[in-house]
Amino acid sequence: MVKKIIALFICIVLYGATVSAQVTTALPEQNPKTKWFQEARFGMFIHWGLFAGHAGTYKGKKYYGISEWLQHRAKIPAKEYEQFAANFNPVDFDAEQWVSFAKASGIKYIVITAKHHEGFAMFKSMVSAFNIVDATPYKKDPMKALATACKKAGIKLGFYYSQFQDWHEPNGGGNNWDFDETKKDYPVYYAAKAIPQIKELLTNYGDLGLIWFDTPGDMTPEQSAEFLKKVKGWQPNCLVSSRVGNGLGDYTDFGDGEVPAGVVKGPWEAIFTHNDSWGYSSFDNNFKTPKEIIRLLTTIASKGGNLLLNIGPMANGKIPDASQKYFLATGEWLNKNGESIYGTTSSLIKPQPWGVTTNKPGKLFIHIFQSPLNGKISVPLKGITIRKVYWLSNKKQVAAAMTATGLELRLPAALPDLRDAVVAVEYSGTMTENYDTPETWSMQYSEFSLLPDFATVKGNATISPVTYSHYFGDWKHAVCIKNLQLPTDEVSFNIQVKEKGDYKITLEYAAGKDSEGEEGILEIGGQQFPFQVLKTGEHDEWKPLTWIRQTITILSVTKPGSYTLKMMPAKAGKELFNLKRIIAEPVE
Repeated sequence: MVKKIIALFICIVLYGATVSAQVTTALPEQNPKTKWFQEARFGMFIHWGLFAGHAGTYKGKKYYGISEWLQHRAKIPAKEYEQFAANFNPVDFDAEQWVSFAKASGIKYIVITAKHHEGFAMFKSMVSAFNIVDATPYKKDPMKALATACKKAGIKLGFYYSQFQDWHEPNGGGNNWDFDETKKDYPVYYAAKAIPQIKELLTNYGDLGLIWFDTPGDMTPEQSAEFLKKVKGWQPNCLVSSRVGNGLGDYTDFGDGEVPAGVVKGPWEAIFTHNDSWGYSSFDNNFKTPKEIIRLLTTIASKGGNLLLNIGPMANGKIPDASQKYFLATGEWLNKNGESIYGTTSSLIKPQPWGVTTNKPGKLFIHIFQSPLNGKISVPLKGITIRKVYWLSNKKQVAAAMTATGLELRLPAALPDLRDAVVAVEYSGTMTENYDTPETWSMQYSEFSLLPDFATVKGNATISPVTYSHYFGDWKHAVCIKNLQLPTDEVSFNIQVKEKGDYKITLEYAAGKDSEGEEGILEIGGQQFPFQVLKTGEHDEWKPLTWIRQTITILSVTKPGSYTLKMMPAKAGKELFNLKRIIAEPVE
């Protein structure tokens, strides 16, 4: 899944006179068929194919980054790559074990690569002999076994199908080292292989939850619409991902490894891989820890989306030990706290210094990532009557009281879970969206981040993602404030300072040579603090992006209260920078 070839790459770009990136809407609008999807919240992506056999290495060379693109990166001829099938024999594959593992991990749906860009079908296909039954010594259809196991366990199954890219076919997209791009006839490929194989998947494996298309490439709106129509004709309730292309589909998939700004209404999905590669790589051990998975899942749920988290099984059919261990640890947390994730709606308040919230009718779930020094947490609520407040994991009561500013909790010295301790609040009345509360600064926390998600911008300033990568295909995204060029271009935040004291204010940004030396002004409490932009490095989507933390001032606050922090260029010039966040640290 490489972004440059993805024709549909969703991003949130907000601009205009005065804009705040608080709530956006995923396309298309919500419909009854997506109800199960929006309640599921946690899915397992599985990238498995011939690429697993080489595990990121070809002819002695390690290809760091995404291993499923090995054929493309090494420019392996299709005829040579075809021979890899003779050694692909996943004798340790156990569909029931996979599904049992997924269920114990708290997974509600599985999406697996039925055919990735390499063109190899991981199912029995009458359309092409380049499939696991006809071309390998395994001689069995793992997708059939997986479909049976998923149905038995009550887990939704979805198939990934690369509808445009197919490096094995002369008319498929992506392979320009074997086949002349100018002579390719994509409609012939669609008619001869892609659509017939999609029909096989939708008619031979029972009811599917979804079909996950990818990299629509040069597909026209008419071609994308035809794929969507075909799927609905074979299975009306099967959801189609937005990567069918051209703005179509039943739910939105954002970029690989991207969490969008603010709350997103409607059905959507964030897709991450457990380490850095989607397919199995024998030397990629950068696995996300249980804490990272839990907080990522919670953050995405608080924004109204699903987390589809990928694993890359080995060629023999085994799941890497680290993925098993860390997914199962996540499942243990969900076993106690899953009510705060499954079937929830997005947060009605912005993220707080202590964490985020999720919601159900009559219930609020407070996810505590860090506890303040004094153990007092304030939740900006109004218009409701509190009935019960307790830890979700053990049902023990939490000391709580409603105040003029909202719900105040008094936490014990030891939290039930340091990764994400969940407080359940049962209430009567109606909670309303309240995204306009000020950002909180307090001496009770070690650090605060002012994120672009809830900034207000004026003039030419925009809020949009910046994409870069570490290894090949290992995409990173940062929502940034951009296009600060004129003194009338401004970003601002409303802040509530709880205690007087000194606060160190630091900017985290990336800036190229054109921005070097530009001057900006940070303004708060009637004081202006000038700064000069430092060069960090040029932005290249295919390379790492260097971020710098530049301290601007130590602000002395003599009186608690409401403040507005603003930033703008000192004079007309080049863009200041890509501003990732503003950090405030209480001075001890």
